[in-house]
Amino acid sequence: MTQPTSFKTVITCHANADFDALAAMIAVSKLYPDAALVFPGTQESSLKDYFIQSAMYLFNFKSLKDIDLQAVRLLVVVDTRQRSRLTHVEPLLALPGLSIHVYDHHPATDDALEASLDIYQPWGATTSIIIEKLREKSLTVSPDEATIMGLGIFEDTGGFTFKSTTEHDFMAAAWLRTMGMDLDVIRDIMSRELSTEQVAILSELIDSATTHTINGVDIVIAEVVLDAYVGDFALLTHKLMDMENIRVLFAVGHMGDRIQLVARSKVQEVDVGVVCSSFGGGGHAYAASASIKDRTISQVKDELFALLYSLINPQMVVKDFMSSPVVRIQATQSVAQAAEVMVRYGFKALPVVEYADQVCGIIENSVAEKAVGHGLGEERVTEYMLEDFLFVTEAQDLYQVMEIILGHRQRLVPVLREQELVGVITRTDLINLMIQEPARIPESLLSDKRQEKNIRQILLERLPKDIVSLLQLAGQTGQELGVEVYAVGGFVRDMLLGIPNDDIDLVVEGDGIVFAQNLGHKLAARVRSHLKFRTAVLILPSGQKIDVATARLEYYEYPAALPIVELSSLKMDLYRRDFSINTLAIHLCPPHFGRLVDFFGGQQDLKDGVIRVLHSLSFVEDPTRIIRAIRFEQRFQFKIGSQTERLIKNAVRLNIFQKLSGARIRHELRLLAEDSAPLDALIRMRDLGLLQEIHPLLHFPQTKEALLEEIEKIITWYKLLFREEAPDIWIVYFLGLVSGFDTHQVQALTSRLTFPPKRTELVESTRRQLRYVAMQLAQWGKNGGSLADLYDILSPLSLEGLLYTMAKQRKLEQKKAISHYLTHLQDVDILVTGSDIKEMGLEPGPQFANILRAVKRAVLNAEVRTREEQLKYAKRMAGSLQGQRRAPKAVS
Repeated sequence: MTQPTSFKTVITCHANADFDALAAMIAVSKLYPDAALVFPGTQESSLKDYFIQSAMYLFNFKSLKDIDLQAVRLLVVVDTRQRSRLTHVEPLLALPGLSIHVYDHHPATDDALEASLDIYQPWGATTSIIIEKLREKSLTVSPDEATIMGLGIFEDTGGFTFKSTTEHDFMAAAWLRTMGMDLDVIRDIMSRELSTEQVAILSELIDSATTHTINGVDIVIAEVVLDAYVGDFALLTHKLMDMENIRVLFAVGHMGDRIQLVARSKVQEVDVGVVCSSFGGGGHAYAASASIKDRTISQVKDELFALLYSLINPQMVVKDFMSSPVVRIQATQSVAQAAEVMVRYGFKALPVVEYADQVCGIIENSVAEKAVGHGLGEERVTEYMLEDFLFVTEAQDLYQVMEIILGHRQRLVPVLREQELVGVITRTDLINLMIQEPARIPESLLSDKRQEKNIRQILLERLPKDIVSLLQLAGQTGQELGVEVYAVGGFVRDMLLGIPNDDIDLVVEGDGIVFAQNLGHKLAARVRSHLKFRTAVLILPSGQKIDVATARLEYYEYPAALPIVELSSLKMDLYRRDFSINTLAIHLCPPHFGRLVDFFGGQQDLKDGVIRVLHSLSFVEDPTRIIRAIRFEQRFQFKIGSQTERLIKNAVRLNIFQKLSGARIRHELRLLAEDSAPLDALIRMRDLGLLQEIHPLLHFPQTKEALLEEIEKIITWYKLLFREEAPDIWIVYFLGLVSGFDTHQVQALTSRLTFPPKRTELVESTRRQLRYVAMQLAQWGKNGGSLADLYDILSPLSLEGLLYTMAKQRKLEQKKAISHYLTHLQDVDILVTGSDIKEMGLEPGPQFANILRAVKRAVLNAEVRTREEQLKYAKRMAGSLQGQRRAPKAVS
């Protein structure tokens, strides 16, 4: 009798295994290389044949009876977490102290295993989940292994056609392809050719198929009469749907003593699971079946029609719900007039119309009232209306209106007939309908899933472990204090874009300062508080800073004013931000850690690459947002939305920048210069008329673009040197912008932008030195000057001046000279000190500096190198000076 083999780890899957279960076992065995694989068997003959012929020979599969159970310490379970589906390893589950690891794409159930490691993702296949772990550990698989794993993914995703398929399944298959996955083998195994009998049955189903419109939904019913039961009737139903592009199908087959009903649905209005359960069967909303006895096909069809008419909601047509005639505002009227009309009738929005009642936009009451408050009431309503709006026609389904109002957050939907306005449906109309007939509103539109989803796994994948731990600690601290804590803003945006960013901003729905003090204590961080704004900054021992804010609402007393702050909720706090892509928040408190909150469509704008403001007066209230919009547009290679760009142009027309302080503008320009595409951003500002709006002298012609482009190249080159000294990049660009200006023009610009005195002096001194340096540099090149001479020419310049001078040079030799100075000469130090010279017998005085300067020139020219050589050179210089001092004076 063979002795049982000892294994510390056993891998298994659920009973009646499919390809995904087998593939997941083989995949996870790469993570547990010394484990035994226990396969439970299958009812699928094709899988069983393939398994017997191939897998048994390739992998370490064992029977449970051949394993020493007492040696097992770890059980790894894939493609299930249900104890009831693991009866084949029940003896293992009864072992005391057994650890269990689970890898599964099915959600937990009441009989779920208690696992010390539970890896769950709602992806199309369990194999995809494990492949991601293999990739994280840089493991590889053989072509045979890749092919088996590919079978698992292909089967459980229906060849990537099932709704459960995710981008992760595609990525896993792509990786397997690089590992040698054989698609020919997969095609041969997965393809199920129809028999002659099945082809004949399918043909009868096609011929009998009839379409019935029930309460606005097209239903196809096909039937066939057979002498005996036929397997794979569901497969024939699926093929019929694909061939004829059917959205809802009921296939009725009379087979011997029973009626077989198979139903498939691709629309939310028809839940085939409910229909089939009425016939004693079951399934889910999109796929179900029933086996019916003691009824004829006619009886089944009659009952089916009755069920469908009672279950499918009548189609809701726009014409039946719209308001007409319509109160509207003319495009030529003012914002104040629009606000007056809306107050008079109690409306929250109005359609704006041009000639012949053609709708050109929508003006909202909140925007109109704010504009009037800012003194902009006489502006035409077209300047602040919503220009990018959606509309419907009278005959459309009300579902389209729900999509626009609930999905796109458009307060009012115009109803058009041949481009002419005939009615409107408002958010209030829709709310009233929800209250009166909630059953008629599709659940998908009322669900919060459109705004929230859990991205915990993305956090774990894309953020460093120390950042994740910090966020978790912040959430736990919030939970202890009874407040909600969120990570917000650019940190969330960049994480979703896959861009590293450790500038963490937290918002607390509660007292942000109290929260910061508690979190700071746990992190051993210093806390700086700002009581007026209820904000704080945590400074960690590593130097990293974390900004903490109390959820707040800002409002502006007049255009370009600093904000007044009031306590508010998270939504209102996010609403005060500049663009939709910066309004995303991540819940940090357990048990909601990782939940993404999106009130304003930021996810979609990130996906579409659009920069969009949240309301029409955003740039009026804070014009610096215009510069930020351009900066983000160029950094991410996004596009400013058409409505947002129109608002930018309107703000420029209103001379809003004239009301901004120079310091605020200079700060934004400095950030722009330090970003990834400053020249493109400056050109965009120029083309939109922003630079000349700040000051007419800032407008630069295309002829100056070459110099600015060269500046951009030089700064990029310098950054790649990774030197400690960093230039003020804005000053370098500013020197380029004022190239060719006279002193008075430059002073006018530095005054408008309120340059600090030191920066003003830097600009002026650099400009004074440039002409002299350029002449000296040219002469140095002609005469073949020494490196010491080059040092003397360039050392008076600031770093900003050096970079600008380098960009200005047209000759490559002179650029190389400045490059050599920056990379080598300016770092040269001498090994002789003043103390050394004092020991040589000289009294301190100007001669000390002369000797040290002479030594440095000798070092630069490679005349001396070591300390001994430098000391000898200095002694010679000192001796010469002493000899001059002792020489007798001539007698007259």
